[in-house]
Amino acid sequence: MELAAFRALEPLCWRSPSAHNTQPWRLDHRPGAIRVGWDQAYTLPAADPSGRDLRLSLGAFVETCLVVAADAGLGMEFVADHCVAERRVGWLRASPHRYDTPFNAAQVLTRRTHRGRFSAGPDAEVVAAADAVARASGGTVRAVPDAGLLARLLRVADRQTYADPAVVGELRSWLRLTPAHPHYHADGLTDRCLGLSGREATALRVALAAYPALRRLGLSRLLAAASGNPLALGGAALVLVGPPGTDDATQVEFGRVLARTWLTLHAAGLAAHPLSQLVDAPDTRETLGALLGVAPERLLHVARVGRPVGPAAPSARRVGGVGQGLR
Repeated sequence: MELAAFRALEPLCWRSPSAHNTQPWRLDHRPGAIRVGWDQAYTLPAADPSGRDLRLSLGAFVETCLVVAADAGLGMEFVADHCVAERRVGWLRASPHRYDTPFNAAQVLTRRTHRGRFSAGPDAEVVAAADAVARASGGTVRAVPDAGLLARLLRVADRQTYADPAVVGELRSWLRLTPAHPHYHADGLTDRCLGLSGREATALRVALAAYPALRRLGLSRLLAAASGNPLALGGAALVLVGPPGTDDATQVEFGRVLARTWLTLHAAGLAAHPLSQLVDAPDTRETLGALLGVAPERLLHVARVGRPVGPAAPSARRVGGVGQGLR
């Protein structure tokens, strides 16, 4: 009964976050269980060659499903069963007990990624609460102590990102910089959720269209410079660190931890702005790991966190092939 009733809740579960808002997860209802897997067409092989962001997003989706089901009074549990060959991370099954969570569906619906200005960063109590969430699963949340170094690392990571034609091409395919884009209300990164003005969105479209011809003339450096320094918009950088020996299955589990961390921040009136390029670029990942005193492979996610000055535009969602953008 619970699994059948869960179908009506699935559109809300798609409010879960994913890199570039690709929404790669897929649910397949089977007798007695729901298979949680992914569609390879909605992954980022250039920007996320290791699959770390994919596994984090799948784990975050699992956690979102459990929170939404619990809020509706449905008993459900997740059984991990990660298999790359079958593009599966596990199964949602009926349970005699509701998932024990302090969060609810309203928080899932209203949580936002915020790329704008923050009036303040997280206080020590909120950082400790986020850290407690991670420590319960063997990880930790660390604040980056050197904002100046982090800003320099961001510049390096942005230059490396824009220097890779495959990564830029992939980014371009997921940008929705005008409402005329056919997938504007379905997925990807819109001008609204990126906080771009009409002029800025047009300039970015033109620059990316010219990238193949102008890359060797230094366009990658110009694009990196145009990205600016998001740390100048306020907040503090928090890093989610996995346990020693973190493997693929652990990354899926820490996607669940990431979702709980973000909901913890949201409940405190804060928001997060992912800075994944810091752990995507090998050089900056190594330097950041040394700064925090942890092995670089344990660095799973970096985000700028703070109290938003104003509301952020909701990102679009695609459910069953139908755009579900919230307006």
